[in-house]
Amino acid sequence: MKHTPDIESWLSLNLIDGVSGESIRRLLVAFGNPAAVLSAQTGALERIVKPSIAKRIKQRAATDKINQALKWLADPINAIITFADADYPVQLLHIADPPPLLYFKGRRELLRHPALAVVGSRNATPQGLANAEAFAEAASNAGLCIISGMATGIDTAAHEGGLRGIAASIAVVGTGLDIVYPARNHPLAHQLAKHGGLISEFPLGTPAIGRNFPRRNRIISGMSQGCLVVEAALRSGSLITARQALEQGREVMAIPGSIHSPLSKGCHALIKEGAKLVENTQDILDELKGLSLRMELRREPENEINAAEHSLEDATLLKHLGYDAVDINTLCHRSGLTAEVVSAMLLTLELNGQISSLPGGWYQRIQPHLTKTN
Repeated sequence: MKHTPDIESWLSLNLIDGVSGESIRRLLVAFGNPAAVLSAQTGALERIVKPSIAKRIKQRAATDKINQALKWLADPINAIITFADADYPVQLLHIADPPPLLYFKGRRELLRHPALAVVGSRNATPQGLANAEAFAEAASNAGLCIISGMATGIDTAAHEGGLRGIAASIAVVGTGLDIVYPARNHPLAHQLAKHGGLISEFPLGTPAIGRNFPRRNRIISGMSQGCLVVEAALRSGSLITARQALEQGREVMAIPGSIHSPLSKGCHALIKEGAKLVENTQDILDELKGLSLRMELRREPENEINAAEHSLEDATLLKHLGYDAVDINTLCHRSGLTAEVVSAMLLTLELNGQISSLPGGWYQRIQPHLTKTN
């Protein structure tokens, strides 16, 4: 892609070490555009920012960093989105600390879609992963682009579900876009670049640094109309994202879970604080009812699903398993069957995808969802 002098000026200003996004925004308000900032006299700059920052601006950014970014732009799938760009996410402009420049890879038109942030634990349960994937796919088919952070666990499941829907998915990452983190998500990153998008405020070559991920989280919530928390412990980065969403005036929603699961505690805490309790995708659409979405969702007839479940329950342990995780001893006590029989039944149920085994010899039922797209 052919770059313009304007893009070079944006890069030059944004890549100066020690010049924050806040300083850049103040300078742009005062001077109008990056080229004017870079050509301003030191005294004029010092009326807007500290002398140390003005000095850095006059020294300019390292040429090799600018050239690296310009070379990256040669691939037509790559783009740099600035405040001056019509594709800059409108929602993001209204947060307290919007990044002046974003690196983007993928389908630019998705940046103009209404969006839903879906976040949760990296160490999710099988039910949590199933919930994230199903809700993300249904919301995407309703016209909401799914925004998440490409971490393992809930983020990955949300992206995969979103990509199957019509509004796809965008990953906001805490590294440069020339780095995939975590490395195991290389296939997912490729699919996002092809069918969805990846976005970062961090320059190319930026490695995975802990302090960058909370900054990334504000963009996840900032790009979205609402934030859905699927599973989260009480001390969780997902709760940070949810609280940032609240501060940004976004709708916050959470899926409840077992009272015995540590990964439900964070969701339950959010619900106690006023987050919307979500049981199906229609709850999300109701919460975001001011949006003009492309499709509506309908419920799968409950009698059809329940009939299928009940026919299985007649011949399996499902009726004794309930919806909380249990161990074999508890199932033996509830069913009156021997451990050998119960173990064989559990194996069959797991192979059928109806339950999942958990660490420590526990088992959990995987609940089907009642929402589908038309």
